[in-house]
Amino acid sequence: MSLDVPAVQAALRAAGLDGWLLYDFHGSNPVSRRVAGLGTTGHMTTRRWFYLVPASGEPRALVHKIERRALAHLPGATVAYAGRVELETGLRQILTGCAIVAMEYSPRAAIPYVSRVDAGTIELIHDCGASVVSSGDLVQQFEALWPLDGLETHRAASERLYRIKDRAFDFIAARLRDREPTTEFDVQSAMMSWFDEEGLVTDAAPIVATQENAGDPHYQPTAASARSIGANEVVLLDLWGKLARPSAVYADISWMGFTGPAIPAPVEAAFAAVRDARDAAVTLVQSAAAGGREVRGYEADAAARAVLERAGFGSAILHRTGHSLGEEVHGNGAHLDDYETKDERRLLPGTGFTVEPGLYFPTFGVRTEINMAWGPEGPEVTGPRQTAVVPLLNA
Repeated sequence: MSLDVPAVQAALRAAGLDGWLLYDFHGSNPVSRRVAGLGTTGHMTTRRWFYLVPASGEPRALVHKIERRALAHLPGATVAYAGRVELETGLRQILTGCAIVAMEYSPRAAIPYVSRVDAGTIELIHDCGASVVSSGDLVQQFEALWPLDGLETHRAASERLYRIKDRAFDFIAARLRDREPTTEFDVQSAMMSWFDEEGLVTDAAPIVATQENAGDPHYQPTAASARSIGANEVVLLDLWGKLARPSAVYADISWMGFTGPAIPAPVEAAFAAVRDARDAAVTLVQSAAAGGREVRGYEADAAARAVLERAGFGSAILHRTGHSLGEEVHGNGAHLDDYETKDERRLLPGTGFTVEPGLYFPTFGVRTEINMAWGPEGPEVTGPRQTAVVPLLNA
């Protein structure tokens, strides 16, 4: 990204903050590196650096003397240090006039995606006379917003994923009808070839999980460990990808099938619960937006989880309701989470996220996953919603 200093300064003033202090040591803070335009590779920095964007005035950098040009591409004055005494002196110098600064810090590590600065560095900032608050909402505003064509690339990826999902179910059904032995890995491999055909890239192969393997949310089949797919079994597909072009935005969906004509009652009941939980989260987000009310990630998760708990499935919940989507499948925006963490960040216009409640048992699991994008007309679901488990074979 290109650091827009005036925009950051406006956001700091609106939040009542004196500055945003970016910090990294040897790649420990990928958020700061991206905001500073260093990326995750190249621009070798093996020493600590700091870059302060104040609410007003010129930015100020602190870099090691052997890496004095590490932040030369950014505007502002630079202070160079060598030893630890010079480091602390330089830090006090660049923090002059700052009482409250934002850093990649999350109280009690509530949001691990934001919690990147170590406790000792926070203590060092305190010793310089400044208190530290979380940069979580700043990160969202300047890292999680989709590019101008983000919704377009997301929709294109979504359409392709749904086609691949349909082909996978058809592939399984045809193999079973022809009595041709088929494993989860066979299906996964076929899906990866279809990703290539569709012009999609992904950071990992899709999940193809049957029966008890569907009860493991992050199960991945391998050639050695995948089980065969038989008749009258639950099949969970989870697939994510984006167009093979710069700045493209991911889509991420999950869909449930059953290799028989009659869905078992326990599977139907569990799927009905996750479907209704998903829709409760969607309704809460859309209702809040329509009423002009801010909505935070934890609220949507709480709405979904309440449905699952009322249905008697509280003990089968293993994960949050959804995650941020962006140029990475797990983006830096707010997650729908009041379970694993309490994500108090706002769901922002210009961002997107998944809604994916799941239930997991020893013998099977169910999950439904859709995507929401907060576009000009408000938050919308960007693909079809599954309403019932798909029977893959007729009687």
